[in-house]
Amino acid sequence: PPDAAAGGHYQVTAAIHVDRARKTFDLGKGKSVEALAGVSLEVRPGEFVAIIGPSGCGKSTILRLIGSLEEPTAGTVTIDGRPPRELAGAHRLGVAFQDHALLPWLSVWQNVTLPLQVAGVMPDAAKIAALIKLVGLEGFEKARPRQLSGGMRQRAAIARALVLGPEVLLLDEPFAALDAVTRRYMNIELQRIWTESRITTLLVTHGVDEALFLADRIVVMSGRPGRIIENLDIDFPRPRMPALMRTPAFHALYDHLADLLEPAAAENEPVAGGGES
Repeated sequence: PPDAAAGGHYQVTAAIHVDRARKTFDLGKGKSVEALAGVSLEVRPGEFVAIIGPSGCGKSTILRLIGSLEEPTAGTVTIDGRPPRELAGAHRLGVAFQDHALLPWLSVWQNVTLPLQVAGVMPDAAKIAALIKLVGLEGFEKARPRQLSGGMRQRAAIARALVLGPEVLLLDEPFAALDAVTRRYMNIELQRIWTESRITTLLVTHGVDEALFLADRIVVMSGRPGRIIENLDIDFPRPRMPALMRTPAFHALYDHLADLLEPAAAENEPVAGGGES
């Protein structure tokens, strides 16, 4: 597909299909925890979907199944009808986590181009420069991670996730560690990046306001074992500006989603060692 860094849009071809997926984690000594109980989810090509739910509900587990980092205990997960491991092996999945995982001894440019080296692809300097500009890091190509703010490090991580022109972008709480002001700014930046790339995107977040601001659709999960309790289409026009968050319509949806989360959050606490959120 055309690379967004080259100034074009991705060909919108990737669709995600999770069919009755179950996931049980073995905690040792005969103990286990059921993270997901028969979850079915479809993400349409080019759609931006956010998953919200209480801690321990399996949000990140779904993302890890789609990213081929875990295998379902039962059920199936496919991307365009293919197992996620096939796309991961072909470097067609882009992933960014809460921990930016930039290599501290490499510059922004070197960190962004690292997936190309792993894939054995010759970097195109013009495309890399355009991608770094896309995420707002022009002029910081030679900077090391320690010289960047938290928001800038996350932008570099998103650029790295996009550098191979993936068909799917998976984001697991990418801005959770940032302060409120920086996080809001990064939401605006992520919206801009997604608008220019139109890549199929799945975001896991605890932030109801973040989900409402960014997503085409919000998937709400119950407490553990995780089940989907609501799919909510978000029809706010784009581009969305921060003033949207002060409107009655935004607050009404926020209150509705918060009400859905409150009882589930009270019933379930995170399991030590489970590793999911």
